[in-house]
Amino acid sequence: MKSLAVVHIGPGKAEPREISLETLGSKEVLIQTLCSAISPGTESMIYRGHMPREIDGDVSIRNLDGRLEYPFSYGYTLSGKITECGKEVDSSWIGRSVFVFHPHQDQVIVPVVECLPIPADLNHYDALFLPNMESALNFVMDANPVIGSRVMVFGLGIVGLLTCELLSRQGPDRLIGLDPLADRRQRALNSSLCDVADPSDTGQWQSLINELFNNSNAQGVDIVFELSGNMQALNQAIEATGFDGTILLGSWYGTRSHALDLGGHFHRRRINIVSSQVSTLSPSLSGRWNKQRRIALAWDMIRAIRPASLITHRFQLQDCDRAFEVASQRLENCLQVIFEYS
Repeated sequence: MKSLAVVHIGPGKAEPREISLETLGSKEVLIQTLCSAISPGTESMIYRGHMPREIDGDVSIRNLDGRLEYPFSYGYTLSGKITECGKEVDSSWIGRSVFVFHPHQDQVIVPVVECLPIPADLNHYDALFLPNMESALNFVMDANPVIGSRVMVFGLGIVGLLTCELLSRQGPDRLIGLDPLADRRQRALNSSLCDVADPSDTGQWQSLINELFNNSNAQGVDIVFELSGNMQALNQAIEATGFDGTILLGSWYGTRSHALDLGGHFHRRRINIVSSQVSTLSPSLSGRWNKQRRIALAWDMIRAIRPASLITHRFQLQDCDRAFEVASQRLENCLQVIFEYS
């Protein structure tokens, strides 16, 4: 059996390739893909060739656990319908809508245990945001804001907007979203998620800093979420964070680096920098939480937010190179790029 898959063949170059599927195993299912999504951060970085070569793609996802060496496939957001089951799989799975962590491909064979049934009241497009929502939940859980916190979010892309959606439900004293792209700031304003500012505008930034540190109740912000993918934002995050505040680092920079200023505010304010990555849960939560519980909560938040409205561009798999080019350019009016399989 043949399948069409996206393959990265070099920096800035991806193409569709026909591959052979293995024989369906007794505990496996065949899925006809309906749609898959390009991760705006990680996959755009991978498309540009900025991924570190000395580590595996994602050891927590079976289909991504190999080295990122060309040619390779990547992707972890795919939804479709099961069309065939192995002999040890209950036939009731046939016809079910499921989500799987899998690279972009029009037909896939996976163990049935890796299939996450899509709730009946959600569509395939909303389901594509499950990994992003799980990441946003993980960030908020790791930062653990208390009611009345002053919070700042760098980066109003998909994960940044979803994180703001979750934070707005936490009762913050103030929530500030930062992004150089005007349409992203406007989207956050239209959704009443947060106050916004352009971090690349020196005047706006300095006015914001002056305002934050001239507050008699609490100087600076309590928590900064760095989700922009731009390492330069870390220096601004340090500047904005108050005494004993926390910077939660959710971005993956790959091979892109930038000098950090750790000689001034960072030490005197006793600022904490915390790494957060969705493949694991914080040890402080693992006594009561596991990945299954977090996934269930992510479905609930998808149900409440309905993020399919964030999809801005749709492509066929044959146009994958163009799709990655659009996703990686950070263009105005581009948030989420997906593949549709017809």
